[in-house]
Amino acid sequence: MKSVILSSVLPMAVVVSTTAGMAEKTFAAERDRKFFQSVEGEWVGPGEIVAGKYKGTKFTCNFTGSTPDGKIGMSLDGGCRVGMFTQQMSATIQHKGREGYKGSFMGGAAGSGLDIIGGNVVSANKVVFTINRNQLRGVMQALVPNDNSMTVTVAVRVDQQLVPVIGMKLKRVDTVEVGSIAPN
Repeated sequence: MKSVILSSVLPMAVVVSTTAGMAEKTFAAERDRKFFQSVEGEWVGPGEIVAGKYKGTKFTCNFTGSTPDGKIGMSLDGGCRVGMFTQQMSATIQHKGREGYKGSFMGGAAGSGLDIIGGNVVSANKVVFTINRNQLRGVMQALVPNDNSMTVTVAVRVDQQLVPVIGMKLKRVDTVEVGSIAPN
């Protein structure tokens, strides 16, 4: 009798636990997708280098956020201006199945930037990615507290401590016609 009950209950328990695991992954994928969609659009705002050789350097950035068709991820493309000089900047991140999130910041470690080697969407409004270039390790965090603002922080590991290096406070901008004159 005991084996009959076990043979009936055991397969049902496996199905329930498998279904719960799939539902959790589906929920996480949907949460991730919603976060990345919240980054779509035009962003403008100030930033500052807060540590290192260029500490205190202030800049202004313009980015366009987009999401890839049919995939979970995002791209931020644009540039940051210091005085008369503009530096093109970009970050591209995609979910790569079992590998998790992968991508590049400023062309990746093969170029002049950093590789994004992992990370996750922490909540509906926050994502943290692990960044890497040779011996340099750190994180890039984006926080979207509401529909119209985003804070991006890049921190590197120094002596087992994360030290913020770059900070940006971006605002969503709408395309608004300027200079139009109302008819009398």
